[in-house]
Amino acid sequence: MPIAITTPDDERLADYVSLTDVALRRRTEPERGLYIAESEKVIRRALAAGHRPRSYLMAQRWLTDLADLVEEAEADGTPVFVGEHDVIEQLTGFHLHRGALASMQRPELPSLAEVTRDARRILVLEDIVDHTNVGAVFRSAAGLGVDAVLVTPRCADPLYRRSIRVSMGTVFQVPWTRVDPWPAGIDELRTLGFTVATLALADDAVSLDELAAHPPERLALVLGTEGDGLSRRTLEAADLTVTIPMAGGVDSLNVAAAGAVAAWALRPPQRD
Repeated sequence: MPIAITTPDDERLADYVSLTDVALRRRTEPERGLYIAESEKVIRRALAAGHRPRSYLMAQRWLTDLADLVEEAEADGTPVFVGEHDVIEQLTGFHLHRGALASMQRPELPSLAEVTRDARRILVLEDIVDHTNVGAVFRSAAGLGVDAVLVTPRCADPLYRRSIRVSMGTVFQVPWTRVDPWPAGIDELRTLGFTVATLALADDAVSLDELAAHPPERLALVLGTEGDGLSRRTLEAADLTVTIPMAGGVDSLNVAAAGAVAAWALRPPQRD
């Protein structure tokens, strides 16, 4: 049976406390081996990817729409907490209107070699700190045929609640892992057969059109942080720099938009 909650200080709800406190969640979620999935669509995609729920939290009215999940939870002993909207809002810090929350067990990340084994196109996110941009890149990667995404040690967490929500759950669909150390990982990518290209402005940059006309068989495209762009060490270690031809006096795009444009232009031909 669902467990009714009447107070936000219930110790059993520790996973859901202060979800809007980014600094707190960045620290506590990885340390406690969890992440939060928000909305029915996202939860179902996480479950379809084989991720295991620790518990669910939802308002009473969603018990019917999510009846199958509740039934499965009861069968395997996963707690389902149900409460009024005001109690949930006090607990989490925001008004829950997307159906439900799930505290999910954070899966163990695969190795770089495993993630890239069959990949021809991958994106590398260097120190992108905005969770919205990370989620948007994953959504573009899923929709435009990118085979994998790598994130550097200081990049925002793809499994943070906002990243997952913006990605529409595609973070569970696109293989990904952290590449550490970085930019030393460029050498490992090269050993695995990848040409490593940075997306940046540079005097010696190759046009995206030119690269797309004669693309390498395996390509890793590195996208830089929102403010400072790519590090000097990364630019020096890469095989080449590529730039998107622009018009209207604009010299660059938002990192998520730039990644989408490049992913579309560099998509490999379909295998038979």
